[in-house]
Amino acid sequence: MSPAKSKAIHGITVAHFFETYRAKLKLELLKGEDGLHRLIREGSINRPSLALTGFFKYFANKRIQVLGAAELTYLKTLHHDQQCAVFEQMVKRNVPCLVLTRNYHPTRAMADVAHRMNLPIFRTPMITMHFVNVGTLCIDNEFAPHTTEHATMLDVRGVGVMLRGSSGVGKSECALALIERGHSLVADDLTVIRLLDERELMSSSRMLNRGWMECRGIGIINIAEMFGIKSVRLEKRIDLVISLQEWRPDVIEERTGLEENYYEILGLKIPHIELFVRPGRDMARLVEVAALTQALKKMGHDPAKSFNDRLIQFMAAKNNQVRTIKPVVRLDRTPEA
Repeated sequence: MSPAKSKAIHGITVAHFFETYRAKLKLELLKGEDGLHRLIREGSINRPSLALTGFFKYFANKRIQVLGAAELTYLKTLHHDQQCAVFEQMVKRNVPCLVLTRNYHPTRAMADVAHRMNLPIFRTPMITMHFVNVGTLCIDNEFAPHTTEHATMLDVRGVGVMLRGSSGVGKSECALALIERGHSLVADDLTVIRLLDERELMSSSRMLNRGWMECRGIGIINIAEMFGIKSVRLEKRIDLVISLQEWRPDVIEERTGLEENYYEILGLKIPHIELFVRPGRDMARLVEVAALTQALKKMGHDPAKSFNDRLIQFMAAKNNQVRTIKPVVRLDRTPEA
């Protein structure tokens, strides 16, 4: 089964950003409600200090524009017409919106331009640096490369485990057994994956089926209602990929664990293990042990490598012992003439 292709984000509307993060960023819409359809086309935030002086050569017009104490103080030194000219130039370059921090009120020129040209203006009580930090994380999450996998995602003792495999191989049944043992479900059947900060993969489920699971022969079940709210997680970093496959007589299974295999998602390589399903094997227990082994490896304790080093030391000691044994000279026989 090949991994799904990455999907690119070309922009999100100001309305989507506002509705999604209004509580987290404490946003309040002041002006320009008719401009909420404007697009945010870059996953970052800009403070337009140079643009307010009239320098637009390297103006980051595709980003959310944030005005704090420094910008508002400078605007007070400009006449009304000068302010109008500056903001009109910004709007003509299709800026998505303005955000005023520290609960500042827009200047009269800012409000006039927003009314005439449908520019959304928000304000927040957060200080500028705090808003920029939190807002950048929010917008970066929206623009992060993402894909989907036909897989079941779980949190097993703090280790994010993604179960792959063909339909009917037993992913949901294995996940259900793990949930019964106290672990948490992130997504069933379809896992949404985002690449955050180009260094970690974050998994989640779609809102429609979050907390629900399909069990063949039973149907759809609600995990939170059956096992409690602690059995469902909204998102989890992917630490380990386990592929469940049907056992075959000619299959060669890993016996030592010394060989490292990886599964690539969005350009990142994640540790990968293949487990073969056959009657009598407790797959949930094997997945649980694999997750705990991966946790040990991340802490610098590799059981397979440790045993291999111990075996080499034992063999070296045996070889040294053989080499130090001296030949026995028998004294009961006299040399022949």
